[in-house]
Amino acid sequence: MSVNIITKEDLQEFKIELLQDIKDLFHIKTTEQKLWLRSAEVRELLKISSGTLQTLRANGTLSYTRVGGTLYYNYKDIEKLFKEK
Repeated sequence: MSVNIITKEDLQEFKIELLQDIKDLFHIKTTEQKLWLRSAEVRELLKISSGTLQTLRANGTLSYTRVGGTLYYNYKDIEKLFKEK
């Protein structure tokens, strides 16, 4: 029968690795949540009115996807709009 001895350094290293894995999981989750935004979220983010958002859709400045009766906007497209303006 073999005995493994765990040192304080081993526990510290394990703690650091575990915390990094948890941070990575939260980063992935927030990235997935922010991938598609609804109209209200886009208006709040850009600080614009419904009419202005409709104009951005109509002239092709901001692409969107309609699912049922809800419009969704890709977060990357909004970032690109920020960089251009």
